[in-house]
Amino acid sequence: MTVKEIFDTMEYGPAPESASEALAWLVDRGDSFGHFINGAFTKPGKGFPSKNPANGETLAIISQGTQSDVDAAVKAARAAQGPWAKTSGHARAKYLYAIARLVQKHSRLFAVLETLDNGKPIRESRDIDIPLVARHFYYHAGMAQLMEAELPDAEAIGVCGQVIPWNFPLLMLAWKIAPAIAMGNTVVLKPAEYTSLTALLFAEICQEAGLPHGVVNIVTGDGATGEAIVTHEGIDKVAFTGSTAVGRKIRAATAGQNKVLTLELGGKSPYIVFDDADIDSAIEGLVDAIWFNQGQVCCAGSRLLVQEGIAEDFYARLRARMASLRIGDPLDKCIDVGAIVDPVQLATIKRLVADHGNEGTVYQAPCIMPADGCFYPPTLITDLHTSSVLMQEEIFGPVLCATTFRTPDEAVQIANNTRYGLAATLWTENVNLALDVAPKLVAGVVWVNATNLFDAAAGFGGVRESGMGREGGWEGLSAYTKSKSKSKKLAPVEAIPEPTTVKVNGLDRTAKLYVGGKQARPDSGYSKAVYGHKGALLGHVGVGSRKDIRNAVEAAHSASKWGKTTGHLRAQILYYIAENLSTRAEEFAKTLDAMQPKSAKHSGKAEVEATISRLFTYAAWADKYDGLAHGVPIRGVALAMKEPVGVIGALCADEAPLLGLISVMAPAIAMGNTCVLVASQPFPLAATDFYQVLDTSDVPAGVVNIITGEHSGLGATLTDHMDVDAIWNFSSTDISGDLERRSASNLKRTWLNQGHARDWYGTQGGGREFLMQATEVKNIWIPYGE
Repeated sequence: MTVKEIFDTMEYGPAPESASEALAWLVDRGDSFGHFINGAFTKPGKGFPSKNPANGETLAIISQGTQSDVDAAVKAARAAQGPWAKTSGHARAKYLYAIARLVQKHSRLFAVLETLDNGKPIRESRDIDIPLVARHFYYHAGMAQLMEAELPDAEAIGVCGQVIPWNFPLLMLAWKIAPAIAMGNTVVLKPAEYTSLTALLFAEICQEAGLPHGVVNIVTGDGATGEAIVTHEGIDKVAFTGSTAVGRKIRAATAGQNKVLTLELGGKSPYIVFDDADIDSAIEGLVDAIWFNQGQVCCAGSRLLVQEGIAEDFYARLRARMASLRIGDPLDKCIDVGAIVDPVQLATIKRLVADHGNEGTVYQAPCIMPADGCFYPPTLITDLHTSSVLMQEEIFGPVLCATTFRTPDEAVQIANNTRYGLAATLWTENVNLALDVAPKLVAGVVWVNATNLFDAAAGFGGVRESGMGREGGWEGLSAYTKSKSKSKKLAPVEAIPEPTTVKVNGLDRTAKLYVGGKQARPDSGYSKAVYGHKGALLGHVGVGSRKDIRNAVEAAHSASKWGKTTGHLRAQILYYIAENLSTRAEEFAKTLDAMQPKSAKHSGKAEVEATISRLFTYAAWADKYDGLAHGVPIRGVALAMKEPVGVIGALCADEAPLLGLISVMAPAIAMGNTCVLVASQPFPLAATDFYQVLDTSDVPAGVVNIITGEHSGLGATLTDHMDVDAIWNFSSTDISGDLERRSASNLKRTWLNQGHARDWYGTQGGGREFLMQATEVKNIWIPYGE
């Protein structure tokens, strides 16, 4: 065969990787495994087979974790957590460094075992997964070293329950364990039922590194084992990577348990190709985007959007490239597409294409298919409508769904037409177009002229129903640390009851709601009297209803252009609000004093002064809460951009009626969000007076909306609303658990007080924590150079 023929046919001889070392490792351990608890392996129990999906052969028997196994693992983790957290950052760094080195020393064994267990091509395991695993432990060794100096006010959360998927078994383990133990937490991790072997090999690595007993515990099993971990009362933080459906169940199951929760869930990521793109490069990128790991990737570029003028040429070249893809034994280094992880997943892929492929035109690559094993050919389905099932639902297989667009604005509209928001890719030779489109895409990660770039320094995670939180980078550490400041239980704050003899002064005063920049009567038609502590009737406020919330959310959405304004403009408006409040300081102080008895610690005057100061603080932050250019190991940059969350619904503090409201509003709008604020339930008049200040401070209509009424009902309505992006709760009414359960409907972000008080006058009342909660981090990867 000539060189030309080789390039034309892309035919290569087999290059098999030997599995003998990995199989010998399994044999040496009796082809069966117990759990790894408190630094040692338990005796193998009743279990299930872990099979090679390429040929169906059983590799080992994995023990099914029981409730008692989980209890033992949590007990061990709890006992180890205190001493581990007190260990110096430098000492923890040395352990993480040792783990990284051992991963490198055993890299070939890890790679082969991963391919045997998962079915992915050995080239991917060897060249991508395992190096990234080592990179995560090296990177977080550095984070452990720097924690005491750079995060002096942070401490470990406690015991972390972690449940990982089968598509990147060892890499997902590294994403979870490395930051957790670096920050002083201990972990109980459950690998996927299909792919537990590399996690068990990692347990041996922990032993070789001399990691203290109980810091890392691994319990194998099915979904019931995972449920036992995430709902265990001894778990302080839950980290889950998997499907959106399971993530929704976890959100509901953990509601009210006061657990920190991060979810990295599904996606339906767009892959946008503009007409000026390097088509051949874009096609090679697409091969990596959708056929990498057989398409079993949460951020796979499974929705192809091609500009109409080049669509037919692009499809023709893509079909030719698909015809040259090689499918077969994943241990063959010449194979491009390996095996689907399990017959159950293979059946799901087949069913989705069979049931809905007729909505478009199906093309399957004419590849030689293995006679045995779980294999599915690379598939392209064109001519699909944006609402087609296959364009909306995650297939999690080697199936690419395609449609066309005419203009960049239409491309953005189609790309964002999904309930997911994990990743996106765009290809263009026009840097101006790329940097115009990338910020408009609703995704946690955007790749420009590249795809599937990952690094420990750049946080990964999504928005919408693709999850909450980030993994990796500085932003990822927030999921594994908490503030050292302590808080007390928050007692319910009651309104002043109607006195026996009511003092009525002057004309009737009925405060309205504030929606869309206008005063609005409550749809309920009801109002509630507000009494002062000296027996005076201070006025009436409207009782907000479901329809009032609906109107306020619509107004907030209509003001979404606020997020595109400059930080400088938002700062000016916040300063203006402070100025106008200052001119009426005496009036507001009088209202606050009338509603609440003056205490030795606080007074109306002190609250107004603190409120003005807080407005100045967030005006200062509006143009200074910067993103980062991450130092990723490529010739390019990963820009971590701070973006507004969207529409924030907030139940404001009862005990600080003005300061609590402003401490929520100011950071939200400073970062470009719009908000629906439910005022202090017992003392609402400060909030209704405040909208008069907004009217005179150039705040665009709909940016701030104020509703008065009962917190539990209005909070439930806000949380149920599908167009509210985040819920904050600082109410003294204990409703955090109910709001968490309700938030599972669309997995909106939650920041809830869990019934604990916050010192609104001190550092707890403001600062970076509020800014972090008011923003999402989008990482935009931009390679450069020829």
